[in-house]
Amino acid sequence: MKPTIDRRTALLGMGGGLAASCVTDTASSGPQESPKKAFQNGRSPWPICLDTATIRPVPLLEKIRIAAKAGFDAIEPWDGELRDFEREGGSLPDLRKRIEDAGLFVPSVIGLWNAIPATRAEWDAGLPATRDRMRMASAIGAEHIQVIPQPQRPWPEFDLAWASARYRDLLVMGLADYQINPAMVFVQFLPGVARLGQAAAIALDADHPKARIIPDVFHMHIGDSGFSGLRHLQGDFIAIFQFNDAPATPAKPELKDEHRVFPGDGILPLEQSLRDLRDIGYRRCVSLELYNPEYWTRDPLKVAVEGRRKTVNVIERALA
Repeated sequence: MKPTIDRRTALLGMGGGLAASCVTDTASSGPQESPKKAFQNGRSPWPICLDTATIRPVPLLEKIRIAAKAGFDAIEPWDGELRDFEREGGSLPDLRKRIEDAGLFVPSVIGLWNAIPATRAEWDAGLPATRDRMRMASAIGAEHIQVIPQPQRPWPEFDLAWASARYRDLLVMGLADYQINPAMVFVQFLPGVARLGQAAAIALDADHPKARIIPDVFHMHIGDSGFSGLRHLQGDFIAIFQFNDAPATPAKPELKDEHRVFPGDGILPLEQSLRDLRDIGYRRCVSLELYNPEYWTRDPLKVAVEGRRKTVNVIERALA
């Protein structure tokens, strides 16, 4: 199950513009041309990415080896893994080379934690950590880094204008100083940024041409965004699409990240969501993102292989 020569050669040949070259801008409105199935031996129009938290406990270098052997096109690491790698004497430019030599690229890094706090004082105090996370992500060639606002802020204190202004600051900083594109996430436990529409509002009001969001089907479900909103977006507005499934039980109010299951093993309308992504001209990665403790007890390679296989199977059924 090694990555195909065509995929590996194509990705490595893209050089510094690796992730960007995998996409087509879709700034114009109206119907989009159907993407060609250029990945997974012609089975997927999107590169398939592995969120590294899907397989634990495994060292980062081993995760890279597993992702490549399991047939993924890309890998999405976490900032803590990069920091640990450096602290243990590793070089991030060398890590980038290892990733590329494995036939992979990095569409996104998770993430800029507490990146939009409630006050100017907190913002200023957090800038050194924010910049360091951008530095690490840039050093391994990531195209995006996820913007995660400060959690557990009471809803009446959430200021959309403030959040949009700070997101714009992050965009300007990231693109100019680190050649990395910050993108807004929405997570059910983040008041003010719990829903697709809230993340989109922040990104739109940032008034920046590179503003982007990161949908996650699990949080669209448990946060009550629903799935119909995808078809109202343009493909280039989405930085990466986080992919998984949710079981029928427990009931939605009791669902947590630990309940995520392999794509196709749950109840989410994944196939329609993928058709919507195709129709709006989305070209970037579909990223397998699972935080299921039961999967962490299994052989990591077998989890990665099963996750990629089930992801591609859902894509094929959706686009048949």
